[in-house]
Amino acid sequence: MNQDFYCLHSDLCKTLANEKRQRILGALRDKELTVSQLVEAVGMSQANTSQHLSILRSKGVVTSRREGAHIYYAIGNPKIIQAFDLITEVMQENLAAQNRNAGALGE
Repeated sequence: MNQDFYCLHSDLCKTLANEKRQRILGALRDKELTVSQLVEAVGMSQANTSQHLSILRSKGVVTSRREGAHIYYAIGNPKIIQAFDLITEVMQENLAAQNRNAGALGE
């Protein structure tokens, strides 16, 4: 793999390394949603949600389709959710290990 690949990899990771975008991905993990539905699901303003969706769409993380007056958003590749879930598992394992170590020190 060359430097260009690692730059693209880093760029995608930066896109995903945002708490608000992660909330959007969590809301979209199993279904398509409109911007209005996403606003309700993630608790952000419509302008802020739209801005983050634009970034996610430009990187291919989400896709959009128009149906009448509504635009529906969905995860662009299900492997994004698999990666998200793997990172979550690693975090949970790390936290559990830290808690075990802290408990062992307190004994």
